[in-house]
Amino acid sequence: MLWSLLKILVFVAIIGLLAMGAGYLMESSGGVQITVAGTEYTLGPLQSVIALGILVFAVWLFFKLLTLLIATLKFLNGDETALTRYFDRSREKRGYQALADGLMALASGEGRVAMTKANKAEKLLNKPELTNLLVAQAAEMTGDTKKASETYKKLVANNATRFVGVRGIMKQKLAEGDDETARKLAEKALALKPRHEETQDVLLNLQTKAQDWAGARSTLSSKLKAGYLPRDVFKRRDAVLALSEAKLLLDDTATVEQQEHAIEANRLSPDLVPAAAMAARAYIEKGKVRAATKILKKAWEAQPHPDLAHAFAEIAPDETPEQRIKRFTALTRIHPENMETRLILAELNIVAEDFPEARRALGDVVEKQGDARAYTLMAAIERGEGASDAVVQGWLAKALNAPRGPQWVCDNCHDIQAEWAPVCQNCGSFDTLSWQTPQTPEIATATGVHMLPLIVGALEDQSETEEASDTEEVEVDEVIDASAEPVDAGDEKRA
Repeated sequence: MLWSLLKILVFVAIIGLLAMGAGYLMESSGGVQITVAGTEYTLGPLQSVIALGILVFAVWLFFKLLTLLIATLKFLNGDETALTRYFDRSREKRGYQALADGLMALASGEGRVAMTKANKAEKLLNKPELTNLLVAQAAEMTGDTKKASETYKKLVANNATRFVGVRGIMKQKLAEGDDETARKLAEKALALKPRHEETQDVLLNLQTKAQDWAGARSTLSSKLKAGYLPRDVFKRRDAVLALSEAKLLLDDTATVEQQEHAIEANRLSPDLVPAAAMAARAYIEKGKVRAATKILKKAWEAQPHPDLAHAFAEIAPDETPEQRIKRFTALTRIHPENMETRLILAELNIVAEDFPEARRALGDVVEKQGDARAYTLMAAIERGEGASDAVVQGWLAKALNAPRGPQWVCDNCHDIQAEWAPVCQNCGSFDTLSWQTPQTPEIATATGVHMLPLIVGALEDQSETEEASDTEEVEVDEVIDASAEPVDAGDEKRA
């Protein structure tokens, strides 16, 4: 309000001053005399001021017209002028609008529209670092891989967009199944942007597929340095890679190196069963029995596993069954109620021909957590105690139709693997195999009950003895004899 009042007062003051000046000029005498072509013109004071104003305006207008004429000539000559800048701004505005429309079309899945807008933006903007990426992605969406590849190569030629170009070509090679070329491109992309998480993951996956364990460990270290991986996860995966590296060095010429990698893998992740078993065997090879025992006990504390028992048996291959039972106390007392511990105890006592103790070791495992291995052990116990063939055959038939129990299962695709591996053979995921009972238990045969109904029925009536065929007797004898056969070094049973 005050500011408006002030402006009004200033305006009135200016008008007043102008009026006073005009009145003063009108009352003044004299003037200006101008002679043009022999004609004399006399202007009064006020007329002189007005004429001066008109003259100044005319001069200003003349220079403006002259400037416009010069600008037009420069425009026609191709030089930069205000006129060219005006048209450039207009073209740039239309180019950015086409670019925005292309991005919207790309997000909407309209590949052809996106390609049209991308080409228009490319012509209007003349900024390939902006439009080439849109052109490449639109070409991929429309299925024009050749155009996309050519555009990505243009991006590679520009330092500012080189990473984007390399990454685009890498993805194309992945889609084509050319993992080797994709791996080399991923290495180049990671060299350009060492902290790019997606490229790190792609490269790590490709390196594990190619069994480039040393390169994979380097990439894993990069992920740790970039802060994309917790340290405990890093240690676990680094141990897996070290173990995988050791498994490649199983020939006699690299025994020492293989042993060191196995020991390192166990040091990085003591609860990794394959690493513990391999490290223990490395120490056994060196004659360091105590170190091997310590490693296996620590791993058994984390998770009892048949492979650990197998390696533990190799420490003293020439011991008697009774000595082995006593020595295995170092493991079996750690998790006495664990199913694996009880199965191992039962197996050891079967080898020692102490069948009542083997039955006590199994306890209620058969009733509560019965699987093929437990039923097979029960068949061996029954055979050792002199039970009829019908009873033994009943347990074996039940084993044929029972789940196999814990196995190496991929956490990603739930595929069951015969043995541990760093990469799932089904889905290619890294470090996803864990020792667990499958969600859909795998059985020895899907038709065991239908094929052997009398044998399964004999299990329900153990007092009834039926005469089996010669073929069945041979099969039973082979299975039971194999179960009761003493286990020497490296042959600890994992039925």
